[in-house]
Amino acid sequence: MDSQYWNNRYVNGDTGWDMGAVSPPLKEYIDQLVDRDIRILIPGGGNSYEAAYLAGLAFSDITVLDIAPVLVEQLQEKFARTRVKVLEEDFFNHTGTYDLVLEQTFFCAIDPSRRADYVKHMHSLIAPDGHLAGVLFNRHFTQEGPPFGGTEQEYRDLFSRWFDIKTLQTCYNSHPARQGYELFVNFMPKIRKIWDVFY
Repeated sequence: MDSQYWNNRYVNGDTGWDMGAVSPPLKEYIDQLVDRDIRILIPGGGNSYEAAYLAGLAFSDITVLDIAPVLVEQLQEKFARTRVKVLEEDFFNHTGTYDLVLEQTFFCAIDPSRRADYVKHMHSLIAPDGHLAGVLFNRHFTQEGPPFGGTEQEYRDLFSRWFDIKTLQTCYNSHPARQGYELFVNFMPKIRKIWDVFY
């Protein structure tokens, strides 16, 4: 699934994952944040309802990544007068340090063969006291992905080497279309050891 694939999905309006509004679990999480100056990354941001919500609450350092050129152009225009930075860039090539990364239908769009790479690279982007927070699908899909699903135990096994799992539980406030199929996650990066970079 390269940039052309995702670009075509947006050009053709084939965006069934788009709920048209900020995700309720992420909204509730954002609402309890106090520091408006934390560095926030939203990878695979899509139509970036979460970024718009954050900007409306006066968060000052928001970065959105996506690889679909047509979408990035639209978002750059949409957020031109805000503090939201929109970058056309592959997540796996992105560098930086963030206090919070919001996960919303990005992990499920990545081929499962790259999930370990996602976890390791995500760890490299988050400050030692930072958080990876958001939602993951708690189901497998019968049709060919994306989206690609998973289970709580699969995620626990995948993330636990690089992250301390603070929260990994069924969402009680999902969008009605996703009720019972989402897990809310809140992970913090484990302290890196020098030998970890080789494995």
